[in-house]
Amino acid sequence: MTARKSGSRLETEIERCRSEGQWDKIPELVRQLSAKLISNDDLGELLLAEAKLQQYLKENPIKQGASPRGPRPRLQEVRKHLTAALDRGNLKPEYMQEASLIMAKLCYVEGDYREALNQYSRVNLDEMQLVGAPVYRLSMIAEAYATKGLCLEKVPMASPSLSNRNADRDQEIITCYEKSGDIALLYLQEVEKALSVGIQNRSPKPGPVTQEQELGYFLETGLQRAHVIHFKNGNLTRGVGRFREILRAVETRTTQNLRMTIARQLAEILLRGMCEQSYWNPLEDPPHHSPLDDPLRHTPHTKDYALSRRPRIYSGENLFCPQENTEEALLLLLISESMANRDAVLSRIPEHNNDRIISLQSASLVYDLLTIALGRRGQYEMLSECLERAMKFAFEEFHLWFQLALSLMAAGKSARAVKVLKECIRLKPDDPTIPLLAVKLCIGNLHWLEEGERFAKIVIDMGEKAAEFRAKGCLAIGLVYSLRATDASLRGMQEEYQKKALSAFQRAQSLSPTDHLAVFYLALQLAVSRQIPEALGYVRQALQLQGDDVHSLHLLALLLSAQKHYHDALNIIEMALSEYPENFILLFTKVKLETLCRGPEEALLSCKRMLQIWKSCYNLTNPSDSGRGSSLLDRAVADRRQLNAMTLPDFSDPETGNLPDAFFLGFDSFIGVCSLHATSIAASRVEQALSEVASSLQSSAPKQGPLHPWMTLAQIWLHAAEVYIGMGKAAEATACTQEAANLFPMSHNVLFMKGQVAELRGNVDEAKRWYEEALSISPTHVKTMQRLGLILHQLQRYSLAEKILRDAVQVNSTAHDVWNSLGEVLQAQGNDTAATECFLTALELEASCPILPFTIIPRAL
Repeated sequence: MTARKSGSRLETEIERCRSEGQWDKIPELVRQLSAKLISNDDLGELLLAEAKLQQYLKENPIKQGASPRGPRPRLQEVRKHLTAALDRGNLKPEYMQEASLIMAKLCYVEGDYREALNQYSRVNLDEMQLVGAPVYRLSMIAEAYATKGLCLEKVPMASPSLSNRNADRDQEIITCYEKSGDIALLYLQEVEKALSVGIQNRSPKPGPVTQEQELGYFLETGLQRAHVIHFKNGNLTRGVGRFREILRAVETRTTQNLRMTIARQLAEILLRGMCEQSYWNPLEDPPHHSPLDDPLRHTPHTKDYALSRRPRIYSGENLFCPQENTEEALLLLLISESMANRDAVLSRIPEHNNDRIISLQSASLVYDLLTIALGRRGQYEMLSECLERAMKFAFEEFHLWFQLALSLMAAGKSARAVKVLKECIRLKPDDPTIPLLAVKLCIGNLHWLEEGERFAKIVIDMGEKAAEFRAKGCLAIGLVYSLRATDASLRGMQEEYQKKALSAFQRAQSLSPTDHLAVFYLALQLAVSRQIPEALGYVRQALQLQGDDVHSLHLLALLLSAQKHYHDALNIIEMALSEYPENFILLFTKVKLETLCRGPEEALLSCKRMLQIWKSCYNLTNPSDSGRGSSLLDRAVADRRQLNAMTLPDFSDPETGNLPDAFFLGFDSFIGVCSLHATSIAASRVEQALSEVASSLQSSAPKQGPLHPWMTLAQIWLHAAEVYIGMGKAAEATACTQEAANLFPMSHNVLFMKGQVAELRGNVDEAKRWYEEALSISPTHVKTMQRLGLILHQLQRYSLAEKILRDAVQVNSTAHDVWNSLGEVLQAQGNDTAATECFLTALELEASCPILPFTIIPRAL
């Protein structure tokens, strides 16, 4: 009785060690078992053979795509133990099956694939029971199916010309691998369940941590080989289905890395190999005929086998199920990203180098695919947040830093993008494209011109290292100098920066004669300096290099208008609009030219068409706007009154002001602003602060949406107001100005237009007040300074008027109307000589004055 209990205890311990893969303990347990139960000698032979084979494979792992050839001394010992157990025939039937499975596995390891298949034919794997089988036996069966599949792939067909037999053979191989994978998942789930029960039953005393179960070559092959063959055979549908089956199985710690790999691979297939029309969601049966599959190698999409016991899968109510391919891919990648972050190896000590490199590579693949998935949806904000989480991997890793910088650029987070690009420059100091990207941001919305100059000089200082990018570096620093000339408040500084800009553009052109941008910006800078004939020559040269460049066409039209060829300029604009019908800067110029050439009624029709284009371009009636503000535009474009009066909203309608007041910023950050100079950074900060205060007073205004569309809409209303002022229609001009004010109440442009309307009504004091408010926000707005100077002249406050106009001349020395107004003030003070000089200067400048300032053309890299 004592011996039987002892034997039972030993058998249980042996079974546990076999299930958990603790092969080093088996010999000692076999020795104890043989001493207690003499009748189990053959079982001891079986256990020793299995333990030695597993130990050999652990120390000499099989590599993918290759197997050992010929016997090894240690494998001879395994064969000796197995032969002894099989020849005596004393084993129970289930142990005889196990011995045959181990022998088949040994034959595969030795490279004798036909003998391995003979062993499997004796066992009949399909009849081995899964229900009630010990955990270790599930592993043996799973490995047996995988090994059989490998052997079938290795052994050639007797008659390879028979295509039907080949198809059956392929199906048999796939079935082996799929069965192996299913049983392997079941085995790993059972092992984890047994381990968790064991841990719960142990005493709370601290003990050794349970070693994580290793997957092993054969189990891993069973889990991964089936879908590889599906894809190789052109059967993408079954391959995707197999991926989903594995991912739906309840997760175990052993399969976490495998699941992350499969999730990433499936996401890549969904993104690159499947369109929305061929997608089916994971809970549906796959289509019988799919465009994903090779039509010449059609195979059924349903399983042709059943298992008596299958791995557990995730189930429950209200589970999320993706409905299209990008959605499923994104879900898989976010799960993979979470796992990659959780299992990240961050240690920098030498022993962990390989693990850290593998961890980094795995995470980088996930983030690259996330970039594709989120980029397709335009979700750059979310992408930048994901990449920020990747920064734990990113020490000295250029790729991740650069991806983060690009995502921040796309998300509109320019300031942070510049900081990240600085780190990219440190990591890759010889790459000229990185500082060029930084320049692009600095001279854009950020208007960090000093920073932009430093980045441009980095490229120039590279010399020959920058190769073809040297011209771009010169172009970049030329743009910086051009913008600094526009911002300069002193004429001397303006002239100095203009000379530097011209020199840089000429250098860029000499380095890259075929680059139309270098020639175009040279023409633009000459135009800003009022060298009109020279500018015309260069802009025509730019159009020869790039005939459809919108900015070159626009500059040509403005240069023609500077020569008073307004009809020719309008023809150029209309030709450009035929190619770029939604370019609002061209449309604004068209309104100005139409006012002169065809009359204000035609210009108003263009304003109305701009409103229609604005609505079709931005489509801001999406759910994020909750429909608020859209009715205003609908009324504005509805033809309920005469076209030449243009439909205006009813200001008693409570929806009139329901447009995003969260964006009450200045228009000078917008490319198409009609002021001669960019507002200083300080002025724009004041304007922003005041607009935020104003917006906080309107609780009904929505606070979401992009800024640029609303600035464009406000510009349309201001242009319409200007046309109405020219027609002498104060009421309509007031209505249009109010629409712009609803969007940006504290913009100096809006306040200036209110002053214009007040002047039209003859209310000089009110106009003066609006102009003073506009200047308090933007002290360098030349048009406001000129109009305020004239009003002070009317009020006979000549000294103050002269001071304001002289300041305006310092800000913009090419504004002919300012020189003319200054002449009037000087003449009223009796200073006829100075007044005459001002009038002559005004006449000279007016002769080369374009319909709109040349600076409305964007200067960007």
